[in-house]
Amino acid sequence: MNKQQLKGNWNVIKGRLKKAYADLTDDDLKHAEGNLDELVGIIQKRVGRQQDEIRREVEDMLRH
Repeated sequence: MNKQQLKGNWNVIKGRLKKAYADLTDDDLKHAEGNLDELVGIIQKRVGRQQDEIRREVEDMLRH
């Protein structure tokens, strides 16, 4: 997934991320907007799971 794809789908993925990761705040999402690495890092801090696992989940959200 590239930065262009993430930015293009940002409004869609924000809603999915909020459902999947209830601990995320609007500020978290605003801070990470369009940056997959930043987003994965923020989610990891909030939920305490492996980055690879989170990255796969986020990329899967974008495919569907």
